[in-house]
Amino acid sequence: MRSQITAQMAQLDAMRRALAEQEADYKALRHAVGMDELDKQRAGNIAAGGAGASALPMPAADSVASGAPVAAAQQQPVGQAPKSDTRPPEVAPIFQQPGVLTPKGKFILEPAYQFGYSSLDRVALVGYTVIPAILIGLIDARQVKTTTQIGWLTTRYGITNRLEVELRVPYVWTHEDTVSREIFTGQATDNAFGSSGHGLGDIEATMRYQLNIGGPDKAFYVGWLRVKSNTGKDPFEVTTDCVQRCVENVLSEVPLSVTGTGLPLQQPSGTGFWSIQPGLTWLYPTDPVVFFGNFSYLYNVPRDNVERHVLLGGVEPLGKIKPGDIVDLSIGMGLSLNEKASISIGYDQSFVGTTKQNNQRVAGSTKTVLGTLLLGGSWRFNDKRTLNFTLGVGVTRDTPDATVTVRVPMMY
Repeated sequence: MRSQITAQMAQLDAMRRALAEQEADYKALRHAVGMDELDKQRAGNIAAGGAGASALPMPAADSVASGAPVAAAQQQPVGQAPKSDTRPPEVAPIFQQPGVLTPKGKFILEPAYQFGYSSLDRVALVGYTVIPAILIGLIDARQVKTTTQIGWLTTRYGITNRLEVELRVPYVWTHEDTVSREIFTGQATDNAFGSSGHGLGDIEATMRYQLNIGGPDKAFYVGWLRVKSNTGKDPFEVTTDCVQRCVENVLSEVPLSVTGTGLPLQQPSGTGFWSIQPGLTWLYPTDPVVFFGNFSYLYNVPRDNVERHVLLGGVEPLGKIKPGDIVDLSIGMGLSLNEKASISIGYDQSFVGTTKQNNQRVAGSTKTVLGTLLLGGSWRFNDKRTLNFTLGVGVTRDTPDATVTVRVPMMY
C-alpha cells in the first residue's frame, strides 16, 4: 500500500507540473493574441458604465518587441466590413427590359430567338400593318395565320455599376396566309393568299441607369430610354398584289391606283417609323420572392410624303402617317428554386392608340389593347452563362396566340 501511495503521489506531482506548463503556455498565447489588452479595455468600459468592448487587433510582433504603445495597435482596424450588395436580385427575365444591370467594365453578348404564331378569324382592315394590330385599308372578312421568327444579337456594356448601354440587331422572318373571299366581286368561294419576307429588322439602342440603392424589403428603380430605328424594310416599300387580290379603282385618273384592298406580295421586316420609348423598371425583393414590373410610353415619330407601292410600278401617295403611341404596363413575380434554377410569371398589357393619316384618324382605326400572359424559367450554367426561356400566351384577340423566346446571355 505504501508503495502504491508513493507511486500515486509521484503521478500527482507530474500532473501538477504538466498543468503549470499548460497554464504558462496559455498565458503566453493570451498575450500573443492581445487577450490581456482586451480584458483591460472591457474592465475599463464596465467601470465607466459602457455597454461593452469591441474586439482588438492582434498587436504586431515588432511593436511589442520595441516597446511601442499598445494603444497605437488598438487603433488599427480589425478588418473591412463586407460591402452591401447594391445590385437588384436576379430573376428569370420574361420582359424585354432586364432588371439587373451589367457590372462595370463587363460585356454581355446575348443571342436570342423568338417564334410567334397567331390565327385570327374576324372582320378586319386589309392593308399594311404599321404596328401590331394597326392596319390601313378597307374592311374584309378573312382568316389570317401569321408565323413570325426573329433572331437577334444583343450587346450590353456596363459603364458603371449603375449605368449600362445596349445595342440590339434583329433579323426577321415572316410568313402570312390569308383565306378570304374577294370583296366587290360577289365570289362565293374562299381563296388563299400567302406571302413571306425576311431581312434586317429595326436596330435599337437603349441606355439604363439604376436610380437608387435598394435592399431587402426596399425597391430598386431602373430608368431607361430606348430608341428604335427604321432600318428594316417598311410596309410601304413592299409591293401590293393587284392581280390576285386588288380591285382597281376604275374611277381614278391614275392607272393601277388601288383602293387599299390589296395584300403585300412580300412581308416587311420593320415598322417603317422611328420610335422613342422612355420607361421605368422596378424590383422589390421580399424573401422568398421578387416582385418586378415595367412602365413605358412609346412615341412613334410621324413620316411625311409616305407612298405605297403597287404592282407594275404604280405608286399611291398616302401623305403624312402617324402610328398610334403605346402605353405599356407589366408586372411579374420571380422565385428562385435553388442556386441554378428560377422561375417567373407575369402579365404584360399594352394600350395602342389610333393611327392618323394627314392629321385625320384612319377610317376603321380604333384603340387596341394587347394582353400577354408570360411564363419564364432560367437555368444558370455558371457565373457567366445562363439559359432563359419565356412562353407568352395572348389573352386578347389582337395579341399573338403563342410566343416562345430563348435567350443565352454570356458575360465577358
